Amino acid sequence: MPSRTSLWAPVGLYMALIFGLSSLEHPPDLPSAISDKAGHALLYSGLGALSARALARGWRRVSLASALGAIVLSALYGVTDELHQLFVPPRLPEALDLLADTIGAAVGAGALRSSARLAAAKRKAWGIIRGRHGL
Repeated sequence: MPSRTSLWAPVGLYMALIFGLSSLEHPPDLPSAISDKAGHALLYSGLGALSARALARGWRRVSLASALGAIVLSALYGVTDELHQLFVPPRLPEALDLLADTIGAAVGAGALRSSARLAAAKRKAWGIIRGRHGL
């Protein structure tokens, strides 16, 4: 079983990355094909996936509860991120950014949950093929 540090350190580092980007008066420009809201969703999908992994104590056991917990955790961090921007002129908090953050977190946590379920089904099928579950 992974240690708490190996599970939560990536989450903390990722949150620090988001905080750092939010601290910039003029964050780096995104490629023209990616909108600001899509950029928020993409960034928070990583936080959603890392948080789901930490809450589930590994990527192979992501339950619905850990995925939902990750979405809530990421959305709450999004709230603090938007509030932080009150203190970074000329940036301002935006409700649509928070919505994009939450959607992104749901995509990331959901993708990790789907990956875990697919891996579990594959392990089960492999066990049946090898005769471990007796048909």
